[in-house]
Amino acid sequence: MSEYMVEVRGVRKSFGPHEVLRGVDLRVRTGAVTVIIGPSGSGKSTLLRTINHLDKVNRGFVSVDGELMGYRRAGKRLHELKERQVLAQRTKIGFVFQNFNLFPHLTALENVVEAPVSAQRRSRAEAAALARDLLARVGLAEYADAYPRRLSGGQQQRVAIARALALRPKVLLFDEPTSALDPELVGEVLDVIKDLARGGTTMIVVTHELGFAREVADTVVFLDDGRIVEQGSPAEVLDNPRNERARAFLSKVL
Repeated sequence: MSEYMVEVRGVRKSFGPHEVLRGVDLRVRTGAVTVIIGPSGSGKSTLLRTINHLDKVNRGFVSVDGELMGYRRAGKRLHELKERQVLAQRTKIGFVFQNFNLFPHLTALENVVEAPVSAQRRSRAEAAALARDLLARVGLAEYADAYPRRLSGGQQQRVAIARALALRPKVLLFDEPTSALDPELVGEVLDVIKDLARGGTTMIVVTHELGFAREVADTVVFLDDGRIVEQGSPAEVLDNPRNERARAFLSKVL
């Protein structure tokens, strides 16, 4: 097992003339929780999407568990992988989105079963047994046969977390997992993520929940205008930021 589960080196990403990531370097230790904070439009979501190659980088590279994402190295040159090879790589990375992205025509159980069967060719019986265990883990055992429209936002997000875990990923990425929830539902989702952190799951979490960051993060990263301008322990970044932009941002949200 690699010391660093995720390594981001010199990553730049542009959409047309707009450069969103401007040379990002980030290393995430295996079993650690990294929380990424920063103002809207700073590149947080794009950074997550480059890690699992949903957004291709313009420069630099990303590796997960020692394997380059989206490319293979041949001597000094990088060659882009075929889509099916990238899809196979993505099974190592669980991604939980802001807006749940559940299949509305499938029950909670079926949503969790789908990825192991289609992406990993596991038997449906094996995947269903695993799905029931995971739904119980996130406190939704009795909702296995419910359709998403019958679930609250917090319950839908917990199903989405169970779905991500079903692939037995090496790392979990969370893109503002509570931003679409009513305030009273935020805690139930954060409790599940905290439980995963206690279990040693490697995670990268983009969030505005700074209390959660203080409690759970091993490392807090402050991203501004496509660059990491502050990085350290929660006490260092949240209580004693050195960067002026980080200080200004935190003074408004803490």
